[in-house]
Order: sequence, then structure tokens, then C-alpha cells
Amino acid sequence: MHKGIYIALSGSVQKQGQLDTLTHNVANASTVGFKKDRTSFQEYLVSGISGTADSDDGKSMTDLSEVKTDFSPGTHFTTGNPLDVAISGKGFLCLEGGRYTRKGDLQIGRDGYLVTQDGRKVLGAGGPIQLPPGKVDIAPSGEVRVNETPIDTLKIVDFKNTSSLRELENGQYVSDETPVESTASVASGHLESSNVDAVKEMVQMITTLREFEIYQKAIKAFDDAAGRVTNEMARV
Repeated sequence: MHKGIYIALSGSVQKQGQLDTLTHNVANASTVGFKKDRTSFQEYLVSGISGTADSDDGKSMTDLSEVKTDFSPGTHFTTGNPLDVAISGKGFLCLEGGRYTRKGDLQIGRDGYLVTQDGRKVLGAGGPIQLPPGKVDIAPSGEVRVNETPIDTLKIVDFKNTSSLRELENGQYVSDETPVESTASVASGHLESSNVDAVKEMVQMITTLREFEIYQKAIKAFDDAAGRVTNEMARV
């Protein structure tokens, strides 16, 4: 089989992966605090597969290098809910279980703890933040107060290398890297929107889909050519 079909196939596979990533981004365009993913590719010579230097004709295949999360900030929008917090600057809220998030739509659990929408406790300087009954407000410094009495301060950290963060469910991340202190502030009564530009992502999806279709046509053309060669040889 002509090795050109493998080149086209590698491109087709990578475009499929890129489409999956773009689809995931678009699906979360309205998700609070969501951070879009970006794919990157690398190429390698076809001769690298066979290991024969004399077949090095400069033809290359593509491979998915990595999928990286873009942690650029989203815009803030007003909710009026005092338990909603948007982080201004680089940083993440600390959660129990070694998790981190920028998804600040918090709530008070049944036992009085400040928790995320999936019930995971939010950490302060003194551990999980438990609130007595009363009017809650959160200062820009992250200080959590009830009836104007300070209870604790939101623990906000950052990472020197955000690529160490691995995405989990519900906009949460884990990392093997030790976090560092963050200088970020918080805006109570606001939330951070997704950093996905839905229009740009849709345009990129259309472009990627067309590229995928071109690779599919190339694969069919190589396959048809191989079939014709086989038939001609059989006649001889």
C-alpha cells in the first residue's frame, strides 16, 4: 500500500482529535469558570517508522503532541449573590481533597460549610470554612464575614507552571506541583464566565471539519489507486 495513505490517515486522526476538543469547548461556552483546551501537533518523518535512512524522502506524518488548557481569564458578570466570587488575577480557590478551581458559584451546605455546587468544602486559612447563621459577605481580600464578624479567609493559591494542572469534573483541577501564594483578589456578587469565544470556536470547527474531509478524500483516492494497480497486475 502506498505510504501516502498513512500520511493522510495520520492527518485525519489528528483532525478528529481536534474536532473533539473544539466540540468540548463549545459545549462549555456558558459554563462558569470553564477554561478552553488547545491541541498542538508534531510531525515526524515516515522513514522514522521503517527505520531505513535510505527511504528518507522528507515526507512526514502528524501526531497529537498535547492538549493544553488555556487559563486566560474570562469576563466577570454580576449575579448579586454574596456567595458568588470571581477571582481577579492569577489564582485558584482551594478545595478539600487537594483540588483547585476558579468556579466561584459557592453555597452553604447543610452542615454550615461553604461548599462548591457539587458539595466539596472550600478551604480557608484555618481549613474548611464553616459559617454560623447570619448575613454572609466576602471582602475583596477573601475575608469571609457573617454579620460583619470575620470567620476565615478564602485560601487562594497559584502555580508557577499551570501545565501541571490536570482537569477533573466540575471545573476542578489537581496538581503534583506545590502551589505558591497568590496576589489575586475576589469580587463578591460576581462570577467568571468561560474564556471560550463561541463564534471563533465554531469557525475553527468548520475549518477543521473541512480539513478532515480533505484527508478522507485523499485516503479514498490512494485506496482506489491501489485497487486499480492490483487489478491491473492480476490481468498481467
